[in-house]
Amino acid sequence: MTNTNVLPADAASTRLATLDVVRGVAIIGTLATNIWVFSHPWGLLGMLTDPVLPGESPTAAATQLVLMSLAQGKFLALLSLTFGVGLAIQHRAAQRRARPWPGRYLWRAALLFLDGVINYILIAEFDVLMGYAVTAAVVSVLLLTSPRAQRAMIVVFAVIHVTVMTAVVVLLVAVPGANTPSALPSGPSPYATESFLGLAVFRLQNLEIFRAEPVLIAVLSLAMFLAGAALWRAGVFTAQGSRLRARLMIAGAVAAPIDLVLALMDFSAAVLVERYVVAPVVALGILGLVSHLCLQWGTGGWVARRASEIGRVALSAYILQNLLGGALFYGWGLGLATSAAAWRVPVAVGAFIAIWIVVAVLAHVWLRKFARGPVEWLWHVAAGVGSRDRRDTAPATPGPAGQMAD
Repeated sequence: MTNTNVLPADAASTRLATLDVVRGVAIIGTLATNIWVFSHPWGLLGMLTDPVLPGESPTAAATQLVLMSLAQGKFLALLSLTFGVGLAIQHRAAQRRARPWPGRYLWRAALLFLDGVINYILIAEFDVLMGYAVTAAVVSVLLLTSPRAQRAMIVVFAVIHVTVMTAVVVLLVAVPGANTPSALPSGPSPYATESFLGLAVFRLQNLEIFRAEPVLIAVLSLAMFLAGAALWRAGVFTAQGSRLRARLMIAGAVAAPIDLVLALMDFSAAVLVERYVVAPVVALGILGLVSHLCLQWGTGGWVARRASEIGRVALSAYILQNLLGGALFYGWGLGLATSAAAWRVPVAVGAFIAIWIVVAVLAHVWLRKFARGPVEWLWHVAAGVGSRDRRDTAPATPGPAGQMAD
């Protein structure tokens, strides 16, 4: 089979097909994580309090925890890695063209932050785009340092993150009652009763709760972005990177069973360690595995092409799948989170499959006629505002923050 992911070297005019596939897998994986938030009658508040609904059978509860563990934290980390790859590609292109860096890239990051604000207020309180935009802006400056300095920063950021998480876990375990979930507010859930705009107001009223995760993982995000850039420079997507990919897969394989055990323990301290310490290591393994499969089998197969298409319209796909999740589960839509609560696990799995199919079909149809996704096109137009050189606003490499748009 012809290996279709080997593209011309000019990253400014061609697309690294393997990266598209990995990005598409990451986007689909975020849906596998978020579907449990959508399907909880109390949304993210409920997931923070108790992800398993009261009255669920032991079998249903165990099934949910296993399915959650397969996605939780891993694809968020994988998306962070691909952001870092995209940043490194754009930085390399700017160097090759003797253009200032970060230069107008900071404007692109600001646009991504605006996308995140809109997504947070109108669609999903667990939006990652705002945090990614801030991280991307910081990392774009850090890329001006030497690769050796960046590798040192990865270690330092990782140590800081693990230290902070250890302190949080110790507090949860040591302080009486700290590891006990807090009670949900009295009365009906706003996710069941509020209108589309009513939920927007609800998100604005609970900024301190819903925006806590991006702050908690800020240092981790810096490490993962820089790690993605370092892995790209080390050739993780090339034939010469086979030993590197093998090491990543081994690390992921070792971390995966630990991740599952922590997930099945089902208490706050264990979930924190799983999602924010162990899951990023599993994400490295996924990156190595998907890259290995793309190099072994090529990217021309049906599954790889569908993942690649979603990866090419990543920002549009991310926003659309969140909008569809709200339409299925919230009160302003079909309200399945409440009406189908007794069948939460099969309904959530069915909804994930249905949304994935819709997003994949729309991405395929759209890309047959257009080079960019609809949100990516809007971003491209906005990125060109005030530019003297339009070519500088439309890199063929991943876009606004090195990743989510074109």
